[in-house]
Amino acid sequence: MPQSFSITDKGLRREMNQDFIFSSDIPLGELSCLYLVADGMGGHQAGEYASKYTVETVAEVVGGGALPKGTGAEKILAEAFRAANARIRHDSARYRELYGMGTTLVACTVEGDTLVAANVGDSRLYVFHGGRLRQVTVDHSLVEEMVRAGTLEREYARTHPERNVITRAVGVEDELRVDFFRVPLSECGIVLMCSDGLTTMLEDSEIEDILQRDITLEQKAGILVSRANRAGGKDNISVILIDTSPLTGAAE
Repeated sequence: MPQSFSITDKGLRREMNQDFIFSSDIPLGELSCLYLVADGMGGHQAGEYASKYTVETVAEVVGGGALPKGTGAEKILAEAFRAANARIRHDSARYRELYGMGTTLVACTVEGDTLVAANVGDSRLYVFHGGRLRQVTVDHSLVEEMVRAGTLEREYARTHPERNVITRAVGVEDELRVDFFRVPLSECGIVLMCSDGLTTMLEDSEIEDILQRDITLEQKAGILVSRANRAGGKDNISVILIDTSPLTGAAE
């Protein structure tokens, strides 16, 4: 089984933590493992509610065993994401204080010899292999659209004033579109899942420097959060690190 460590921190500028995370190195329902990072948005407490309820709903659906045995990981995650979207939409419409809430969500599991990832929004999944960090998920954000359209250079995206404008989130529309990615475990090494409170504060090179150190996952995660806070800590910071080498027999 994979080995993981997860941590979430309020940061230095926010009154509350609207991130919510979940980690299970052991099977949950039909999935061999499950990891989730959500970054809520909305008014006072609404974002916190959205991220927490979304993560809890996804874990509940995955572990509930309602889908037939043998159902693939992508279908299981898609059903769980859509169930969470429906619940957030329902509560947003029912309770005035929760109106307009939503959340990003990035998830991953292992299916055979493959890492399966799913995302909505701009929380990310990276793999760190061979000393290099590679972003697997694609942000659903205004800035990412500008980069892909060629109107903004990638190097300026991290500090762009509209970098927090996301174009897709759980709870925003009735029909939720989820993107899926598959990566061979042999190309994964260490998996990093995080909210944008980490990646808007640290350059990829800084993250690489920390991940390549010969220290524990817990120490690496702690340093990532500490560095993000030292750089300004402008947002909540969530990090999940997953060591996939026990699944491949390889040392990173």
